[in-house]
Amino acid sequence: MELLSFTLLILGLFQLVSAQQNTDPNEVAALRTLINYWNLGSKINLTIDPCNQNASWTSEDSNPRVACDCSSNICHITHLKIYALDIKGEIPKELFELKELMDLNLGQNVLNGSIPAEIGQLSKMQYLSLGINNLTGAVPPELGNLTQLNSLSFSSNNFFGPLPKELGNLTSLQQLYIDSSGVSGAIPEEFANLKSLQILWASDNRLTGKLPEYFGTFTEFRDMRLQGTSLEGPIPSSFSALTKLEDLRIGDLRGEASSLDFLDSQTSLSTLSLRNCRLSGQIPERIGKFTNLKYLDLSFNKLTGQIPTSFRGFSSLQFLYLGNNSLSGELPEDMITPELIALDVSFNPLSGNLPTQFAKTKSINVVGTSINANGLQDNKVSGMLNCIQGKTKCKNKGSSTSFSIKCGGTAQKSASGIEFDDDSEALGAAALYTSRDEQWAVSNAGNFISNPKGNRYVAMTDSQITDTLESELYKTSRISPSSLRYYGLDLKNGKYSVELHFAEIEMEDSSSWKGLGRRLFDVYIQGEKVLEDFNIQKEAGGSKKALVKTFEANVTNTIMEIHFFWAGKGTCCIPYQSTYGPLVSAIHASQVSEAADASSSGKRVGRIAGIVIGAVAGVVILSSVFYLWWKKDPQGHMRIFTDSPRKPLK
Repeated sequence: MELLSFTLLILGLFQLVSAQQNTDPNEVAALRTLINYWNLGSKINLTIDPCNQNASWTSEDSNPRVACDCSSNICHITHLKIYALDIKGEIPKELFELKELMDLNLGQNVLNGSIPAEIGQLSKMQYLSLGINNLTGAVPPELGNLTQLNSLSFSSNNFFGPLPKELGNLTSLQQLYIDSSGVSGAIPEEFANLKSLQILWASDNRLTGKLPEYFGTFTEFRDMRLQGTSLEGPIPSSFSALTKLEDLRIGDLRGEASSLDFLDSQTSLSTLSLRNCRLSGQIPERIGKFTNLKYLDLSFNKLTGQIPTSFRGFSSLQFLYLGNNSLSGELPEDMITPELIALDVSFNPLSGNLPTQFAKTKSINVVGTSINANGLQDNKVSGMLNCIQGKTKCKNKGSSTSFSIKCGGTAQKSASGIEFDDDSEALGAAALYTSRDEQWAVSNAGNFISNPKGNRYVAMTDSQITDTLESELYKTSRISPSSLRYYGLDLKNGKYSVELHFAEIEMEDSSSWKGLGRRLFDVYIQGEKVLEDFNIQKEAGGSKKALVKTFEANVTNTIMEIHFFWAGKGTCCIPYQSTYGPLVSAIHASQVSEAADASSSGKRVGRIAGIVIGAVAGVVILSSVFYLWWKKDPQGHMRIFTDSPRKPLK
C-alpha cells in the first residue's frame, strides 16, 4: 500500500513537471532568440520553461511578462510584454513564430526599422502596442489581417506614407492610437467599417482631406482627438449622433468654416476643445446644459454674438477658454461659479463690468477687451489693459527703447551687461501679469489637461546649458499648453532687434525612449509668423543647448507683441504626460533705428537668414472704440493694432 502511494506521488509530480515544461518547442526557441537579441537574459531566465506557472514573469504586473495558454496538451505563449525597457534593434522575424499571441506590448522602447509584413501572421492578436518607438517605413497593410484586434497603437513613431486601407478590415477594433506616428494623406474611406471604435487619437499627423462624414456613424465614440493635422472642415453635422462622447478635441482645421450646430445631445462630454477650427456663428445656448462639461475651449475662432445666458450657474465647468473670437456684449451674471478655475475671454469686443464673483476665480484674463477691469487686485493690470485698449495713455508713453525678460525666472544680469527682469510670478491657466515698472506684460491661456502633477507653467533644470556663456539664463523657461504672449509697453516707435533665447530643458537627448519627444510650436511677432513648427532641440543640435533667434520688428504704436502658439503638433507625453507647447527662456528687444515715415512703417516685422516668411492673410475687425484692432491669419491668430485701421492683407 505504501509502495502504491509512493508510486502515485511520483507519477503526479512527473505529470506536474511535464505540464509545466510542455511549451511548444518552436515558441521556446523563438522566445530565447528574442530575449538574447534584446539583452533581457537577466530578467527572463529560460533555464526553466517559459510557461512555468511559478515563474516570476507570469503575473499581470510583471515586466517583462510572458503568459501562456496551457488548456491543451501543449502550452502556447499568448501574452508578451516588454514595456519601457529601452530594448533596441529591429523587430526580429522570430517574433512571428509566436503564432498564438493575443497580446503584444512593445511600447516605450527604441525599436527601429520597419514593421515586418509577417506581423500579419499573428491572426489571433487582440491587443497590439508598438507606440513610442523609433520605427520607420510604411505602415504595413498586413495589419489588416489581424481581424480580432480590439486595440492597436503605433503612435509616436516615424512612419511615412498613407494609412493602409486594409486597416478598414479591423471591424472589432475599439481603440486606435496613431497620434504623432508620421502618417500622411487622406483617411481611407474603408475606415467607415470601424463601427466599433470608441477611442481614436490621430493628432499631430500630416493627414489631409475633409473630416470624414462617416465618423458620425461611429456611435460608440467616447474619445476623439484630431489636433495639429492638415484636415479640412467643416465639422460634419453627422457628428450630432455621437452622443456617447466624453472627450472631443479637434483643432487647427483648414478649409471651410464650421459651426457648432452639431453639438446637440453630447451631454456626456467632460472635455470639449475645438480650438482654432475656423468656427463661425454663435455659441448655442444648449452647451450650457451639458452638465458633465469641465473643460471648454473654443478659442482662436470666428465666433460672434453674446456668451450664452445658459452659462449662468454652469456648475460643472472648471476651465473656459473663449479668447480670440468676435464675441460681444457683457459677461453673463453668475457666469463665474465657485467651481470655475480659469476664465479667458481675451481679445473679444466684450464690454461691461466683471461679474462680482470674479474674485472666486483663480485665473482670469480679459486683456484685449473693453471690460472694466478696475476691480482687479493688481491695479497695474487694469492700467495695462486700458493702455492697450487706448482708454488711457500709456505711462510716459513712448519713453523706452528696450525691454529684457528672464522668462520664468528671477532677475539676472548677463555678461554683456543686459539686465533681464524678474518673471518668476506664478501664472495660472488664464493669467495676466505686468512688470513692476510697467515696461512689459505676459499673458497665458491654456491648461495641461492630462498632467497628473497639476498645472505648471515654468520649466526648470539644474543641468549646465552648453553653447553659451550665460548658462543661468536658460535654466528656467516659461511654457504654455496653448498661447503665451509677451508685450513690450511704453516703447518709442521705430525698428527693433528682437532676440528670443531658447533651450530645450524638458525633453532629453538620451538613447532611451525618453529621448524620442518632439516639441513644435509657432512664433508671431507683431502678428506675423516668424517661426513655424519650430523645434528647439533640432535647431540647437540637442537638448540643454542654448539657441538665439534674432528678428526685426517695427513698433508704430508704443507696443510690441510676441506670441508663442501651440498649433497641436509635436508629441504629447514624452518623457512624461503633457510635455508639449511653446517654451522660451529669455527675451531681449532693443531699438536699432527710430520710426520711419508712416508710408513704410509696419509692412514687415520678422526676418531671419534663409527663412522665407509667408504673408499673413485675414480680416481686420474693429473690437472696440478704443483703437484695438486684430488681424486674423488663416489659423485664426490675432494681430494687434492700436494705430489707425488698415485694409486686410491678401
